[in-house]
Amino acid sequence: MKEWLTTLKTDTPQQGFDLAVKLARKGVGLTQPDAAVRKKLRRHYAENADSLTMASQVIAIHYQTIAAANDYWK
Repeated sequence: MKEWLTTLKTDTPQQGFDLAVKLARKGVGLTQPDAAVRKKLRRHYAENADSLTMASQVIAIHYQTIAAANDYWK
């Protein structure tokens, strides 16, 4: 796999959040590399509150890691 994540450092908290979302999306893509399967599954979780909450939790965990790496943008 081509290296794409070279640092967790970001200039702003917003950039950190955007990186957290990207990490979550990359994780899904690596877990299920078939785009057609991901598209088929999307209808099952897109309107499921528990699935959406879990997706938000994954992003939040990534964001915590990024915030710590950036010394909470002090």
